[in-house]
Amino acid sequence: MPDSPLEPPEKSRDSLILHTTDNAVSWITLNRPEAMNAITPDQRERIIQLLAEASADPAVRAVVITATGRGFCAGADLRGTSGTTSTSSPSSGPSPGPASERVSGDVARTIRLGAQRLIAAVLDCEKPVIAAVNGTAAGIGAHLAFACDLVLAAEPARFIEVFVRRGLVPDGGGAYLLPRLVGPQRAKELMFFGHALSAADAERLGLVNRVVPPEELEKTAREWAERLATGPTRALALTKQLVNASLDTDRTTAFAAEAAAQEINMTTADANEGVASFVERRTPRYEGR
Repeated sequence: MPDSPLEPPEKSRDSLILHTTDNAVSWITLNRPEAMNAITPDQRERIIQLLAEASADPAVRAVVITATGRGFCAGADLRGTSGTTSTSSPSSGPSPGPASERVSGDVARTIRLGAQRLIAAVLDCEKPVIAAVNGTAAGIGAHLAFACDLVLAAEPARFIEVFVRRGLVPDGGGAYLLPRLVGPQRAKELMFFGHALSAADAERLGLVNRVVPPEELEKTAREWAERLATGPTRALALTKQLVNASLDTDRTTAFAAEAAAQEINMTTADANEGVASFVERRTPRYEGR
């Protein structure tokens, strides 16, 4: 039976996250513009799945995360959305519920299985991940962008550590990511006051790699992603791992990891191609293997 014209169907779960693969780039697009792309549990799980698939698929060599509409991601959907919240998957995490119904450990479990898994999925993705931030990125939305390897922002974009406005502690790895990107004093300023940070100021602080006019965001993201997708994929993955781990390790451990990464990388076809192209004075042709 066709849907009643008086009651248009809700978006399907799949349509809330658009996905295409083009020129070896996996494009993950949040598609809930009417809610400024506030992220639902279903969306979160879909993003995690797509990042895992990108890691495992040799045909995918870079990832872009972006969004439709005026907002990149307004944070977690605290109100829930009918038809979009999964209750069947244990990985979605339980709803914290009203304070009177909570059992000790519920909130920590929800954060661990929810927001933290999302940020970890970006950090652990074996392919370089670019955030193309088209508009406001607040709360977990800001952390989703900051977890990416490179961040492009349209001029109207804003970044907001919104948690303090709601009387909440930052989650989704915010207190881990921000001090490593801007230092503890700046991180505290952003988190204590919850001011909206313009794209230009975010670039000045080092949270954004480049700010572009809105009409150039997709073009620039495509250029960057396709350049990465023609690079030595395994070398990029190992480089990402070394950089991400460097701030959590001492020099001896970091140097040992570097030597191990070099050992692993020298077994790849791309490393051999890179050396051969240098000797033969030609442009290398990397295949991501």
